[in-house]
Amino acid sequence: AAGDSGIGEHAQDAPWLFAALLPLLLAVVVATIADVGLDAKAIAMLGVLAAAGAALRPLGAGTAGIEPMFFLMVLSGRVLGPGFGFVLGAVSMFASALLTGGVGPWMPFQMLSMGWVCMGAGLLPGHESLRGRGELWLLAGYGAVASVLYGTVMNLQGWPYLGGLATGVSFVPGDPLVENLGRFVAYCLATSLGWDLPRAVVTVLLSLALGPAVLKALRRATRRAAFETPVTFEAPKA
Repeated sequence: AAGDSGIGEHAQDAPWLFAALLPLLLAVVVATIADVGLDAKAIAMLGVLAAAGAALRPLGAGTAGIEPMFFLMVLSGRVLGPGFGFVLGAVSMFASALLTGGVGPWMPFQMLSMGWVCMGAGLLPGHESLRGRGELWLLAGYGAVASVLYGTVMNLQGWPYLGGLATGVSFVPGDPLVENLGRFVAYCLATSLGWDLPRAVVTVLLSLALGPAVLKALRRATRRAAFETPVTFEAPKA
């Protein structure tokens, strides 16, 4: 009943969050294009990566946290940067929801959370200077932390509506922050840690094993797609 209550609450606010996400994604795309200058190939590459991420999600379907989608999102966010990384994460989650039949009140929160995961990867240090095993371990470590934080953020979208449960893990309105925080940690340990930790392990293993080849391919593709080409204007010919 509590789970239904949480879904019912978000059935009201999720459409508004989704409606707010769409212009935000468009604004990020426009700002990125204006800032670095992208061509049609760059937009096409974004679509291809989103499709690849969506195709990877059903492979594990969340079973015991086996979600290979995360490693591709982390590596892509690293190469594309925070702006396009955020767009890629959100669009990939939207496409995967359509592919797996996972459209529901939780979808906008998944889009926002995955957008943050990719954006964070794009904000990691050493974007131009760090290469080799150092970069792989940085991305693997970030992927592990982001995998757990993703589950934690997703718990936040439903946990406050479990107040009707007389348990030690439900939200109690009016209680001190420290006590509710303790209940939330207990809730995460009891409900999602079994998925979050395997997701982190899978992300680390795939990042270390496939990272060199994937990063090399992504960087080659971004150069061809003019991700780093500055905007230039040519005078009209007479």
